[in-house]
Amino acid sequence: MRTAPLEAARRYLGALAVDGFFNGLARAARLHPHAKPARHGVEHVKDLRYADGVLREHLLDVWRPTGHTTPAPPPFRRYEGPPWPILFYVHGGGFRILSKDTHWIMGLSFARRGFLVFNVSYRLAPKHRFPCAIEDVCRAFAWMAKHAGELGGDTSRVVLAGESAGANLAAALSIALAYERPEPFAQEAFATGIVPRAVVPACGVFQVSDIARLRRRKPTMSTFIADRLAEVENAYLGREPRACATTELADPLLVYERGERPARPLPPFFLPVGTKDPLLPDTRRMGAALRALGAVAEEKYYPGELHAFHALVMREAARRCWNDTFRFLDAHVPPNVSS
Repeated sequence: MRTAPLEAARRYLGALAVDGFFNGLARAARLHPHAKPARHGVEHVKDLRYADGVLREHLLDVWRPTGHTTPAPPPFRRYEGPPWPILFYVHGGGFRILSKDTHWIMGLSFARRGFLVFNVSYRLAPKHRFPCAIEDVCRAFAWMAKHAGELGGDTSRVVLAGESAGANLAAALSIALAYERPEPFAQEAFATGIVPRAVVPACGVFQVSDIARLRRRKPTMSTFIADRLAEVENAYLGREPRACATTELADPLLVYERGERPARPLPPFFLPVGTKDPLLPDTRRMGAALRALGAVAEEKYYPGELHAFHALVMREAARRCWNDTFRFLDAHVPPNVSS
């Protein structure tokens, strides 16, 4: 029988192995000729710091269409033209692994569609438990709001997006922007005054607490999947969440299901998910909760697809998901240029 420290060490080493695998895969994919940003009319600036200190987690990348730019000193070309709509992207990974660097394809894909993309990293669990991740996301958003104009961004046309744990964080950020909250980091985001034009939280874990509810709903769920889901809750929340009076922003679904009217309008939500994703029930509940508050919420279900299937962009189902996402964004946040 495993002791608790040995079990924790096993989970940590397993997470490191998975993180290393995806980082290696992302680096290898960047070597493909089609991965070159310039080939798609995009420029990429890495590792801009959005918070004081030296942590690599407090960095973001900017991906920007190169139209209407002229040479200027590094790191950017001077922008001369109508401002781009902004897409603020938060990566997934169960709050424990991955980064903006593993999710470069998201930055490139949205930028080539005509968005100024801010692709952010944040502190990871279990070393940095809740509320560290959402605190960082709110801080990065405030940095974006301050600097977007000089980079050619239009803060009246902002989209929030993310997948899996990043979908949770994007949804939590949407709450911080719509409701007057007690958390200082949420207040910092609210103070930007930005009302997003759309939110795209894909295949989200919208309630981290009581993650076992998903297996209770589906008793045939494999033990392997149930254990991986439990690891998400244990790593992010632990027994005692740190430095925060409430864990509400770990469970944005419950905040929206409570039905309180926001101080600012809720943006339209596009909620894509595969029908074989164990997190599917959270998407159904989120859509219903948002519509009960009067918001536009469009769920899109992809038959037979697993969790985060859209990241494998070469697959036909993934391409359908991206096309559906762009269709939704074109309706609510028209880009400056056609793809």
